[in-house]
Amino acid sequence: MMANEKIELRDVVNFFEYEKVREAMRARIIELKRRRRVTVGRHLSFVFENRDTVLFQIQEMCRVERITDDARVQDELDVYNALLPRPGELSATLFIEITEKDEIQLVLDRFMGIDVGPTVWLQIGREFAVPGEFEAGHSDEEKGKLSAVHFVRFAFPPEAVRAFAEAPVHLVVDHPAERARVELPADTKAELLLDLRGWDTKAGWDSVPSGRLVRVEAVTCPAP
Repeated sequence: MMANEKIELRDVVNFFEYEKVREAMRARIIELKRRRRVTVGRHLSFVFENRDTVLFQIQEMCRVERITDDARVQDELDVYNALLPRPGELSATLFIEITEKDEIQLVLDRFMGIDVGPTVWLQIGREFAVPGEFEAGHSDEEKGKLSAVHFVRFAFPPEAVRAFAEAPVHLVVDHPAERARVELPADTKAELLLDLRGWDTKAGWDSVPSGRLVRVEAVTCPAP
């Protein structure tokens, strides 16, 4: 199975069976997200999505909403499959993390415009800068509203994919509220290289012992 293959209805286990494997699955995804999370500055956290993380979000959404009807599950699949990276791409959910409740609006106001223009990119060595393309609809500058959750896609030319394996890779943010760059650690690079090449990462329920693009206006600390 390809790592970026779309999730289908048959891949989602029913609510009752999911309860039997949820704790083991959750523990595995927490560890997976640890390797796929990159924090930049005080407030920004990028979680690079793959088939495992997206399937987990679907299962959790079905659990929380008590969704059992196939048509409603398919609705969730249609939404969440958009998070999967296509071949030669990386996809990330960007969280603007705010720990103090009384700072939520202040911090969000400072980050207005982060989803417009070249504010986020991946720097591969000295040769390649791969810009992040933000999904539209998560801000309204006229009304002064900015979501705390954004979806960012990085489309790589083939030569940048080849360079990714060997060169240092930095995640760069250039915005008035945050100007910083963070080098990706080796385990994160290894994970993301699998995404870029479309390789499977031994995902699926057979690796779990038997028995979320969530739209919000602010987060205090995103659940793993």
